[in-house]
Amino acid sequence: MPHSQHPNSCTISSYQEIFNKSLMSSTPLKLNLIEGSVSFSFSAQSAKELKAALDELMTRLKAVAAKPTPGGSKPTPQRPVEYRYTGDVFLEVFCNPNIWPTPFAAKVLLTVRDGSIRLTTEAELTRIIEDVNQYLEEVE
Repeated sequence: MPHSQHPNSCTISSYQEIFNKSLMSSTPLKLNLIEGSVSFSFSAQSAKELKAALDELMTRLKAVAAKPTPGGSKPTPQRPVEYRYTGDVFLEVFCNPNIWPTPFAAKVLLTVRDGSIRLTTEAELTRIIEDVNQYLEEVE
């Protein structure tokens, strides 16, 4: 009698797919700081939200860096960008775009904390953007 497959049974490949997805969701995000780095559990969805906040920050930094036309007014001051994530850890990324001459000079204030430790430091914006983009490439 031929072996029939139960409609709800999983094949080896579907188990591998489930396993790979669980690995991806547990891939830590590593942020390189000016000195050292910090890694923590982070989801792909949260990384996408962080990327959107960083993209918005770049837009605001470019608006501030835009040179006024002769006889024109100064660029409009931009609101600070603040991103917050609460999961296994609390992550906050803050930047006031009005204090940096160019997006490439900008730094962000980064806070990572959990129940037993708190790290607050500056990080280079361009490096954080690279780290988030690399993380998204790994998990997607």
